[in-house]
Amino acid sequence: MAFLQMVFYTLIVLGVLVTFHEFGHFWVARRCGIKVVRFSIGFGTPLLRWRDRYDTEFVIALLPLGGYVKMVDEREGNVSEEDLPFAFNRKSVGQRMATVAAGPIANFLLAVLLYWIVYMLGVQGVAPVIGGVKPHSVAEAAGLEAGQEILAVDGEPTPTWQTLGERLVHRIGDDGDIRFTASYANSNLKYDSVASLAGWQVDAKVPDPIGSLGIELYQPKVLPVVESVTPDSPADKAGFVSADRVLSADGIEMIDWYVWVEYVRARPGEAIAVIVEREGQSLELNVTPGRIERGGEVFGQVGVSVVAPEWPEDFFRETRYGPGGAFMKSLSQTGSTTQMILNSIGKMLTGALSVEHLSGPITIAKVASTSADYGLVPFLQFMALLSVSLGVLNLLPVPVLDGGHLLYYFVEAIKGSPVSLGVQQVGQQIGLFLIIGLMVLALYNDLLRL
Repeated sequence: MAFLQMVFYTLIVLGVLVTFHEFGHFWVARRCGIKVVRFSIGFGTPLLRWRDRYDTEFVIALLPLGGYVKMVDEREGNVSEEDLPFAFNRKSVGQRMATVAAGPIANFLLAVLLYWIVYMLGVQGVAPVIGGVKPHSVAEAAGLEAGQEILAVDGEPTPTWQTLGERLVHRIGDDGDIRFTASYANSNLKYDSVASLAGWQVDAKVPDPIGSLGIELYQPKVLPVVESVTPDSPADKAGFVSADRVLSADGIEMIDWYVWVEYVRARPGEAIAVIVEREGQSLELNVTPGRIERGGEVFGQVGVSVVAPEWPEDFFRETRYGPGGAFMKSLSQTGSTTQMILNSIGKMLTGALSVEHLSGPITIAKVASTSADYGLVPFLQFMALLSVSLGVLNLLPVPVLDGGHLLYYFVEAIKGSPVSLGVQQVGQQIGLFLIIGLMVLALYNDLLRL
């Protein structure tokens, strides 16, 4: 079921992003008088196909991993005499540039639209209140303390965990100083502090910019209280019921849920004597965790879920705007996300950021499903982020990408004649090699994370 859900949401994300991208090419091509032969979402065997009054074939194909807009072009085959005025290659360099750039631009416009909806619906989150600071960390060097709420990083507001993480992502791999603004609860005083990042990095396998900076955010204690029991699980057979509080296991006190989980995980197939509190009474149960093998790891599991902890009311933050304010915020957020992606690419090229941070289709699929589980707003935020990423990557000056074609047309506009076919062919081969290499590397990183 989880796999099917992941596939479903991935298809939605890719379908929307690819459709907007290709529609951008299609719409501008039509406005420039270019004849479009086919508009395809996906590759391979057509599942649905139809034609419009301009004889353009619209296709939804079997493999939803991309799409394309095929236009009349003499470089790709013979063109009838009547279609020559509508051929892509016969249009002005400005019209060709506009048609090629329209795809990535459509992705940026989609991101603006998605962020606009997000900020009108309202973004909710938990305030980034510090629960602890790790010794010898950047956070300790900055003088941050438990109980403080981080209000801003480098002057940019950080009202929630998510916004704090986003601001820190901007600084991964930097060597300069980082500035924090913080305050204590029920106080109007603000404290500014500075610390050196000195090439601070984040583990690519478990990316946690907040934790790697040495900040442990406050979370309410998760008590070892059972919310539900999976039918026919070891816990069900042992007699666990909802609302049981685990007091001890083999005589060891279970102070919170995480201690209980780690104790169970470390004992697959081993009997555990458990004391639980039920309706004010202490009961002894004996449970033998099932043996689970996943990703080369073997661990124990009994089949119970935990009662979610209660957060203090004053920890919640909500950002909501009217239509006008939401639109301005969506423009700002799209620009900020674009800058973050460009900075990350630049840092990877210079070696300041590890290429292990590259993610591929597996990570995209997992995050699409996870964000959908959290609700509509997180799902739309993920789609917007991915749309900006698609727009930026397609504008990179790499042959085979839209940016590569724009580079050729820019040179043509300056020198007054097209780039030679020989140069274009060499560029295509180099570009194809780079793209395939990046795809293989991203997939390799995905598999390592599994």
